[in-house]
Amino acid sequence: MLESIINPKRTDRGPVKMFFVGLIYASLSVILVKLFFLNGVFYQSAGILVVTFAVMFSLPFMYFLIKTEEQADEQIEGIFSVWKVHKNAIYAFMWLFLGFLVAFSFWYIFLQDSNLFNAQIETYCTINNPGNIENCVLKNSQDNSGSITGEATKGIRFLSIISNNLNVMIFTLLFSLIFGAGAIFILAWNASVIAAAIGVFGEQSINNIPLGVARYMIHGAPEIAAYFVTALAGGMLGIGVIKNGVMNKMFLRLFENAMILLFIAIILLVLAGAVEVYLTPFLFG
Repeated sequence: MLESIINPKRTDRGPVKMFFVGLIYASLSVILVKLFFLNGVFYQSAGILVVTFAVMFSLPFMYFLIKTEEQADEQIEGIFSVWKVHKNAIYAFMWLFLGFLVAFSFWYIFLQDSNLFNAQIETYCTINNPGNIENCVLKNSQDNSGSITGEATKGIRFLSIISNNLNVMIFTLLFSLIFGAGAIFILAWNASVIAAAIGVFGEQSINNIPLGVARYMIHGAPEIAAYFVTALAGGMLGIGVIKNGVMNKMFLRLFENAMILLFIAIILLVLAGAVEVYLTPFLFG
């Protein structure tokens, strides 16, 4: 019923509309888990359920966008043509992600119930290596510039980040190839983890929220864009295989265009890694 009320075909009139789709679906996901699952046997899986519902709601939109882009991709070739044709879809994915992020952050701060994002908080704390949430906040609010002192250390960290992001990119590609629009799970999960990080900052002081958003999104925007580009390439390639087979000339064109999109994604990941290692510590300490 919900997909009939919010028709995926209506969002092709403007990618910004995907922001409101993300807001609605993420909000519904949080509310459903809060009302029906938080006090039952699914308590320990609340954070995963929030993401799962958001993914289920969003699958029709992802499939519609990827299918539309695959049809357009059959008529073009060359890096500039590929970007020109697919940029609106990439913008739409980014707006959907932003809608998820805003909604998850809002409900985390408004409800003051960290159990709704228990898996995300655990992931956040694991990444930052503290023993509990308070240590997470303390470590990320203090001046950590002394922990990265030399260019060699920064270089090692840069390579480590690039390696990790490339692994996520490969997983996103495989997920989108196998499940078509299934890569939305990775993207919704990333949105919820960043929202949990913003919520942790907001628990200390509401004034910390803009700092928390800026700190993560300055490098998160190109990184997430890279994953969306990868998901788009994998989804189109998967549909192309089903539609044309692997020996058809049309598939070869789709494959070439998918490689161009993956090349763009790698450039975005390298840019995001450089910003995270060299620019973010300079701006935020």
